[in-house]
Amino acid sequence: MAINEESIEVGGLKWFYREAKPLGRSDRLPVLLLHGLPSQSYSWTEVMPALAEKGYPAIAPDWIGYGFSSKPDRRDFAYTPDAFVDSLTAFIQTLEIDRLSLVVQGFLGSCGIQYALRHPDKIERLVILGAPVSTAAKLPWKIQQLGLPFVGDMLTQDPLLVDRTLEGGSRYRISDKDLDVYRRPFLKSSDAGRSLMWTVRNLQLQQSMAEIEAGLRKWTQPTQFVWGMKDPWLSFSQMESVATAMQNGEVCKLEEAGHYPQEHCAGAVNEALLGFLRG
Repeated sequence: MAINEESIEVGGLKWFYREAKPLGRSDRLPVLLLHGLPSQSYSWTEVMPALAEKGYPAIAPDWIGYGFSSKPDRRDFAYTPDAFVDSLTAFIQTLEIDRLSLVVQGFLGSCGIQYALRHPDKIERLVILGAPVSTAAKLPWKIQQLGLPFVGDMLTQDPLLVDRTLEGGSRYRISDKDLDVYRRPFLKSSDAGRSLMWTVRNLQLQQSMAEIEAGLRKWTQPTQFVWGMKDPWLSFSQMESVATAMQNGEVCKLEEAGHYPQEHCAGAVNEALLGFLRG
């Protein structure tokens, strides 16, 4: 199943996204897949064909500031959760998507949960794949240091930054072929590193987690938590306390997965997603 690379201008900013379309006609709602820090839409390329083959149009954008999307200066884009949610809202409106199922992963993917909570009429089903949902969640040191004065500025120049972070979270070695894609924006200019630094500095994690934890307890749409049990950054117990308080939540454990399951456990992720989406 082919994955097309597309781009669209929204509010003066370019969104790059990958799209896998089902063959023939399909009446199934699209699935929007959102990546976390410091990744990009490429992380979903082992998941998107499996969705399309079962009739689900799959769309995975690079967040503004990431991958091959625009990387505006902080004077033009605030890099706060509200800025990401607002830009995502405009992206979905521009694509003329009325309703969708949403899959979010990791830190920054949590902004997708905030979008869902603020636009429940848009969401058919929600999948939270190793994203923070509890006020007890903390940024891992590998990501936290990117926002430190002076240290963060130096790290934006480090071409191995992405390698160490992705492999540290997944606990798996990522192939050179894949790392070439993840490194490319950072090698092209310093804009990618600066966007990452500004995101970490403005992530407002505690404020966002308070909104997410309270919102999910009132959330009624079907929700699946897919959790890597070897995730070194987000504990299962934090997520479980939120999931068990929900009206319509279910949990799927991936025993061998770390923080980026779509990368190194795509088969298990595909099985979980398709089973949930079919209802």
